[in-house]
Amino acid sequence: MIAIPAVDLRDGACVQLVGGSYDREEVRLDNPLEVARGWVRAGFQRLHVVDLDAATAHGDNAALVRDILGEVPAHVQAGGGVRSGDTVERLLGEGAQWVMLGTRALEEPEWLAGTASSFPGQLIVAADVRERQVVTRGWTRTLSRTVLDVVERLNDIPLGGVLVTAVHREGRLAGTDLFLMEDVVELSEHPVIASGGIATMNDLRELAERGVAAAVIGMALYTGALDARTVAEEFAS
Repeated sequence: MIAIPAVDLRDGACVQLVGGSYDREEVRLDNPLEVARGWVRAGFQRLHVVDLDAATAHGDNAALVRDILGEVPAHVQAGGGVRSGDTVERLLGEGAQWVMLGTRALEEPEWLAGTASSFPGQLIVAADVRERQVVTRGWTRTLSRTVLDVVERLNDIPLGGVLVTAVHREGRLAGTDLFLMEDVVELSEHPVIASGGIATMNDLRELAERGVAAAVIGMALYTGALDARTVAEEFAS
């Protein structure tokens, strides 16, 4: 399993939110490009870059994402508000290794299938989950399908992975939702990326034991609850 630092972008800054709430911003750093470089210097080989403004249709950080893709020597999974094949193509052209799709991919499965066929293995579907219900549109809409229903429907689509974020655990440093991730891994035929609540090395080891392919870490790295170099040494590749 590999560990992937989160670089969440908002208003030109790198931020960390709590519990999927835009009103609870706990971390704000003014130089995201330097933050991204710092994770690479610590030993990480992959980054998770999300444009929160684009995801909520409040502007975008496209230029900043482009700078990170062009100037930081890491494999990057980029996303946030990606709702067209043109945007996927642009991000891949700028250097993203994978592009993450959320709202439209989850709400319009036919569009997802067509887009994935054009970019096989290069798309990651990101499902934000509260108590096993999938939420979209910046966590403001709850879909009728559970995350397991969604994961099962994704199995026939040529994806690069499935990212499941336990929004009810995100930013709280209270531990990951192991039962959720275990069920997702058992059902998914794609590599599973876990996110939300990871706070300790034991959390990472337990995810690895359950077959999770990668783990996105945010608050624990930014607050120092997890030592970046220690994590990178054990889970960088």
